[in-house]
Amino acid sequence: MTSDSIMPHILHLETAMAICSVAIAKDGNIISMKETQIANSHSSLITSLVQDALNESDIDLKDLDAICVSMGPGSYTGLRIGVSTAKGYCYALGIPLIAVNSLLSMANHYAGEHPNEIAAGALLCPMIDARRMEVYTALFDEQIQFVKATSADIIDENSFKEILSEKMIIFFGDGAAKCRTFLSHNQNAKFNDAFFPSSKGMVSLAWNKFQNHEFEDVAYFEPYYLKDFIATTPRKLF
Repeated sequence: MTSDSIMPHILHLETAMAICSVAIAKDGNIISMKETQIANSHSSLITSLVQDALNESDIDLKDLDAICVSMGPGSYTGLRIGVSTAKGYCYALGIPLIAVNSLLSMANHYAGEHPNEIAAGALLCPMIDARRMEVYTALFDEQIQFVKATSADIIDENSFKEILSEKMIIFFGDGAAKCRTFLSHNQNAKFNDAFFPSSKGMVSLAWNKFQNHEFEDVAYFEPYYLKDFIATTPRKLF
């Protein structure tokens, strides 16, 4: 199939965080989604999740029109696995690659699940756990537009101080717990511990990019790591 298909199928891969999630959308609407909460399972499960989603959708790999991948920031290993898998499919099938910012996808997903909170004028602050007291984060308004650009921030008592004096911020994602100790006393700081990232948040973003032909160069595309990878030495047990 080609990008001129009447009802294109797009495969979405979310591997930027602990969850491994895949979704297939037809004409911008999800027709199948498979995901697991098993930590560090991306390399072993991603292809089987894709196949399960294809089987449920009753389509083959050759029926796909594009692959969308969560580009980062996030887990170095998770991003590498997701992007390499996406590029492999694109090369094999001769279809375009779409990439979406992981934090934007999280905000888009949250807004879809909690529309009343956005209507109240709160800012959305997705957070992805980084090392120590650091998080990958950004701020989004009710239109899911960036208010604060993607960055790696060290959280302390002064984080978001000026913004919280004027507006409510909803913190969510696996990095949000780092904020709770410092910010929970502020009545404008709200936390959602039940949120889990999902490929669901990628679908409308990918659909818009597909329609606008906003594709990545498969040969040269690299994940948005935001920071250099630092290898650690395993701790000796004996």
